[in-house]
Amino acid sequence: MNFKLKVGKASEAGYITILEGVERKTLVYGNNTLLSEFRLAKGKTIPMHRHPQEQTGYLVSGKLILITDGKRYEMKPGDSWSIHGDLEHGVEIAEDSLAVEVFSPVREDYIP
Repeated sequence: MNFKLKVGKASEAGYITILEGVERKTLVYGNNTLLSEFRLAKGKTIPMHRHPQEQTGYLVSGKLILITDGKRYEMKPGDSWSIHGDLEHGVEIAEDSLAVEVFSPVREDYIP
């Protein structure tokens, strides 16, 4: 697929529950990147997992504990991260949170 511009408009529609307390919405995607928003509920976790895509994120609000390589990283609003593809990682959700993440290459399983 080749295009010069694709626009995503703000909407409450399109959120998918991927785990209890974890909702994801694909905001927009292009040829090489995909932008998603995650709503995360306090006390929930995203289990350790891996995928081939690089994952770069920004915490808009809340508090998360990012876990990778046996280390724990406390993330607060304004903090960001980049996780190399195929690196095992997980998240503990310490407060209700909102995160925005870019995946590259595009996660085909996230295309609506």
